[in-house]
Amino acid sequence: MTGYLSSIKKQFEYYKMLGEKTFDQVPEEKLFWQPNEESNSIAIIVKHLYGNMLSRWTDFITADGEKEWRNRDAEFEADIKTKDELLKKWNAGWQCLFDAINPLTENDLDKIIYIRNMGHTVAEAISRQLAHYPYHIGQIVFIGKLVQNEKWASLSIPKGKSNDFNKEKFAKPKRKEHFTDDL
Repeated sequence: MTGYLSSIKKQFEYYKMLGEKTFDQVPEEKLFWQPNEESNSIAIIVKHLYGNMLSRWTDFITADGEKEWRNRDAEFEADIKTKDELLKKWNAGWQCLFDAINPLTENDLDKIIYIRNMGHTVAEAISRQLAHYPYHIGQIVFIGKLVQNEKWASLSIPKGKSNDFNKEKFAKPKRKEHFTDDL
């Protein structure tokens, strides 16, 4: 199971990197763009991820993942004003996550923790967040692609380049790599 812990850390790092590569491509003013009132900007999504991460990962093993101090509704208010503020929240959320998962051992994976008073094993709780965060990071990437249009630099295999990519991969001997190496 230590392979599981190593794998989930790599997966979280990969999705963090996708967000950061999107932030690098998007002009600062576009981080706050919303296509309509019902949609979220990149900044709002980051604020929500930050709130969720602090709530879920603070005292991860000992306290309910939905903290009394969390104000989830406020996470969807557009009050982040600068890229610097956005990046501080982004990094603080991820730091909280990694501070919680880095000390975990195989013996922790079957422990029961609670989220909104519902029991989950530690492994289930991690999987829950590993589904939630990529969902929102996919939204961030999609917004980045919308606002950058033809200026967008692909974060995976560029359109029309699948054959070249596969040719390069199959030219090498078989090996074990992390799943994100081929996305």
